[in-house]
Amino acid sequence: MIALLTGKIAHKAPDYVILDVNGVGYQVFIPFSTYYALPAEGSTTTLQVHTSVKEDAINLYGFRTQQEKELFQLLIGVSGVGPKLANSILSNSEPSELSESLVSGNIARLSAIPGIGKKTAERLVLELKEKMKKLGMTAAAPGTAAAPAKPEIREDVLSALINLGYKENIVQKALAELKFPEDATVETLLKQALKKLMK
Repeated sequence: MIALLTGKIAHKAPDYVILDVNGVGYQVFIPFSTYYALPAEGSTTTLQVHTSVKEDAINLYGFRTQQEKELFQLLIGVSGVGPKLANSILSNSEPSELSESLVSGNIARLSAIPGIGKKTAERLVLELKEKMKKLGMTAAAPGTAAAPAKPEIREDVLSALINLGYKENIVQKALAELKFPEDATVETLLKQALKKLMK
C-alpha cells in the first residue's frame, strides 16, 4: 500500500497530478486545497497518499498534509461516503472550514456540496463532530501562487467543477458572472467560482 510519494510533477490539473517517481508516473487524485499549494510543473513535491483498492481499480488520493489525509480517511469512514465524494467535499471546503461546519452542525453549508443531501450531511455531523474536535483543525496554510493563466484556463476550471458534480449550465452561468482578467489563474478562478456556487 502506497502511503507517501515524492517525485517530480510531470503534469498537474485541479483534480489530479502525475508524479514522476524514478521514471514511473503515478496519477494521484487531489482536492483543490492541495492543488493550490503545489509548486510548478517540473518541481519536486511530496504528497501524503491514501490508496483506494476496489475490484476494478486502484486509485491514489494525495494530500499536502498528514492532517488533510486524516480528515479524508475520517470522511470515507462515514457510511455512504466513498473516496470520490470525500475528495469532492475537501475540494469544496478548506479543511478548517469543513471542520467548523461539522463541529457547528451547519447542515445547510454541507448540503450545498454536490453529492451530499440533508441526510448525508446530518450523518457527517453526527459521526464526525467529536472527532473533529479531537483532530484540532487549524486555519489552512496559504497556497503557493499559481502560474500565469493559459488560454484554456476557463475550460480547466469548468472541467474541474463538472467533475465535482456541479451541472455544466450552472457552472457556465457562475463563470460568466466572474471577472476574468488577463492574469487570472486556475487557482483564483476556482476559488471565486466555488464561493459563488456555494451561496
